[in-house]
Amino acid sequence: MREIVFDTETTGLDNQADRIIEIGCVELENQFPTGRSLHLYINPDGRKVHPDALAVHGITDAFLADKPVFAEVAEEIAAFFEGAHYVAHNASFDMGFLNTEYQRVGIPAVAPELVIDTLSLARRRHPMGPNSLDALCRRYGIDNAHRTKHGALLDAELLTDVYIEMLGGRQAALGLSNKDTATVERTENEEVTIIGERPRPLPPRLTEIELEAHAALIERIGKDALWHKVSGEN
Repeated sequence: MREIVFDTETTGLDNQADRIIEIGCVELENQFPTGRSLHLYINPDGRKVHPDALAVHGITDAFLADKPVFAEVAEEIAAFFEGAHYVAHNASFDMGFLNTEYQRVGIPAVAPELVIDTLSLARRRHPMGPNSLDALCRRYGIDNAHRTKHGALLDAELLTDVYIEMLGGRQAALGLSNKDTATVERTENEEVTIIGERPRPLPPRLTEIELEAHAALIERIGKDALWHKVSGEN
């Protein structure tokens, strides 16, 4: 399953009057980052950054003056998300802004079933909270010391790590047998289930020298070697 973990920064809190000024996106395939990301600053097309918002993200009107307006990057953003689920923390905020921006340029709103809210997921996992992104980073031991101000791509990268941990951690989807991580499903309880066969077996980790040394040891021990019982050899 393809997912895009994303975050936005805006000129203010009103998704009808205010505008997106930064978007950061991280692509996941089956809960693993692919290495693809999208990061854009966007000119708010005449809307000024509210002082309260400026205090949060530090993005000034002067910095945004030469950036493209949303209409110029809308297709690039929509293409990056195409075929994926939208993953955001407090998703109603980000999706409210993104859907409004989409509608301004004639792109259909995103269907609610394509949206995953990590804040709702965190509240079910940790009902006593707190469940802010910073709090979840502390809970899962994710280093966010470099997060002095909000930034869309940085927050999307941190949220990616948090999201993976909330789904059971990176180990949950590794498949330590000949299983393929190409298909990973969440059950109703949001546990991770791995199905499908791995197309290629994992490479052996033992060297030829180690294998030869092991064989020599077993030969010295003889028929009483425990290895014969464990391996099924007679």
